[in-house]
Amino acid sequence: MALVPYVEGNAVLPALAKLRDSSAEFHFANHNVRLTQDWNRLGVAAVVWDAAVVLCMYMELGQIELKGKTAIELGAGTGLVGIVAALLGANVTITDRAPALEFLAANVHDNIPPALQEAVQVSELTWGEGLDRYEAGAYDLILGADIVYLEETFPALLQTLEHLSSERSVVLLSCRLRYERDERFLSLLRSRFAVQELHYDAQRDIHIYRATRTTGRRDL
Repeated sequence: MALVPYVEGNAVLPALAKLRDSSAEFHFANHNVRLTQDWNRLGVAAVVWDAAVVLCMYMELGQIELKGKTAIELGAGTGLVGIVAALLGANVTITDRAPALEFLAANVHDNIPPALQEAVQVSELTWGEGLDRYEAGAYDLILGADIVYLEETFPALLQTLEHLSSERSVVLLSCRLRYERDERFLSLLRSRFAVQELHYDAQRDIHIYRATRTTGRRDL
């Protein structure tokens, strides 16, 4: 997620008040998950958004095979999606930009049982930069929750998805389509991937999309 700090004095809508709580608690995969939030310091990267919750609920349904799979989460923020994927049996690399890593790593450490710690790593990833540090096409699952909202990041995000994926990979994107630019990203994604909508949570207005590679590797 982009790091957009909270500016004191901005009006806070009642629906967003929970984002200013110091923590958020969930129960997934037979585990209690308690995540620290820090809106004032890290902005949108440090709070749990509905898209992450809905994707975790979908993963918990068991329609996506996670046990033993190699997964990577992009723009992880609080780390909820990656944490739940690990609790469900995946080997997960949980990524975000450098300023968010200490915060992210603390949440991961506090919520991953000791027996699963070796199956999870936290790593810096700025989309489109230093991609050679990540093996091309090495991931079974590429996960992203509410990472489609800044249009200037779309080319780098698409490049990153292409680099990380292969024909066997599945990309799962959970998002709320707030603006026309979000639809434009989906159009870009469809130019390189076969995209289908897997799930829509009407109560939270969240879509989950599945994307798979349609051709051989083609770097941007």
